[in-house]
Amino acid sequence: QVQLVEAGGGLVQAGGSLRLSCASSGITFSNDNMAWFRQAPGKEREFVALTVGRGGNTYVADSVASRYTISRDNAKSTVFLQMDNLNPEDTAVYYCAANPSKNGPTWRAQYWGQGPQVTVSS
Repeated sequence: QVQLVEAGGGLVQAGGSLRLSCASSGITFSNDNMAWFRQAPGKEREFVALTVGRGGNTYVADSVASRYTISRDNAKSTVFLQMDNLNPEDTAVYYCAANPSKNGPTWRAQYWGQGPQVTVSS
């Protein structure tokens, strides 16, 4: 059974930082592309960042690239999202995903995490 278990969400003041983690089980992980998405109330789910399983390249959405960092620890089968200088527009449910792909405008993933809430107060 595959599980993606996220941790690290919560409430933070504007300008603060949070670090999300996503621990996986049941997948190879080291060969898997792992990503973070977020969905704010009333908005579509949007891509945030991705780390490639083979090679370890990372990609971060332009909107957060100066503030967010994605990393992975293959030995612990865990992917992280470091979020700095947060602002209220970053408030959303953040989802971890394994092997995401895009079909037209829609993102899909082989597996999704449960999605911790991140709330940034002004």
